Amino acid sequence: MGREKLGPERMEEPMRAFVIDSVGRFSIRDDVETMPIGPTDVRVKLKAAGVCRTDHSAVHGKWPTGMPCVAGHEGAGIIVEVGSEVRDRFVGQHVIIGHPQCGQCYYCAHGAHWFCDKKDLGGAHAKFRLKDGTLLKSMVGKGTWAEEMLVSANAAIPCPEAVPLEIASLMACAVMTGTGQVINVARPEVGASAIFFGGGGIGACAVMGAKLAGCGAIVVVEPAREKHAALRHFGATHVITPDEVPDTVQTLTDGRGFDYSFENVGRPETMRASWDATRIDGTMVVTGLGGTQGTVEFNLNELSVHGKHLIGNVAGGLVTARDFALYCDLYLMGKLDLDSLITTRGTLDDLPEFLDALDGDPTILRQVISFD
Repeated sequence: MGREKLGPERMEEPMRAFVIDSVGRFSIRDDVETMPIGPTDVRVKLKAAGVCRTDHSAVHGKWPTGMPCVAGHEGAGIIVEVGSEVRDRFVGQHVIIGHPQCGQCYYCAHGAHWFCDKKDLGGAHAKFRLKDGTLLKSMVGKGTWAEEMLVSANAAIPCPEAVPLEIASLMACAVMTGTGQVINVARPEVGASAIFFGGGGIGACAVMGAKLAGCGAIVVVEPAREKHAALRHFGATHVITPDEVPDTVQTLTDGRGFDYSFENVGRPETMRASWDATRIDGTMVVTGLGGTQGTVEFNLNELSVHGKHLIGNVAGGLVTARDFALYCDLYLMGKLDLDSLITTRGTLDDLPEFLDALDGDPTILRQVISFD
């Protein structure tokens, strides 16, 4: 089947963007346009965007998204145009790119705002097109690896100009998913013990969340020793390698297991290890994206008799209007050290190299590109 095309209507100014053409195939193009702005949309000139392992998953088919599409889901920028019905956003405003949360659908009304019916995690709707009219979808309904993008006004969340936009961009995934999995999803008691499997960008933000929550023992399991010092800097009381987990469980918890366990890797073996490191009646939060092929085996007794709580996490229980403002405040108060989270800076042209580095460079926490 050929690609959908749209006839000539209003033609937007061509720009550069990173386009996933099909699984494993991508290019940086200079003939991409946004669709015409809708009455409730805003147009944002991107200033910074982060590189997350979810982007890597989208390129290689582990995160299901419509294709061809503009990639990227973590970003921040400045509003350059508002739709005719928008009254609460203005040109020149600094914003974090979030997701629509209508406040009225079943999920919003039941406190699960992240699952709002208005979101587009599968990138089903075209928000971009090529100059020849070929429609382009957008990764998780965003597409932040482009010089400009359209987003619903209520998904463009204002942030103080005192927060650098490269820092604000991190809040659109690393912070909301990592810090949020602790303070919004698990909600540990002060003094609770916590163990985190995976010490990348999201894992580091989760450690900061555990410190904010007042956790006691904060243990990170990270095979790359090059990251250990940084993870201690963010608040980990112990950083260990996978082979040290059994001894650590014995030493720190008298063999019971941790009150809270967090899996941020997305592999069957780390999910199983995370479950095993959780105490009876404890809580395990799963954030790692493992795709649809991997499986984890449990026997029937441990799922019921052990009374453990297993919680899936996509975006840290995000309520956009509430949480982004909180994360900005915490950054400005020095409670979230997001400057130290950035290990590499680059431009749109560096994205292929940055994606490869996710598998090859053990020092990476977060890579950020700038559009200036």
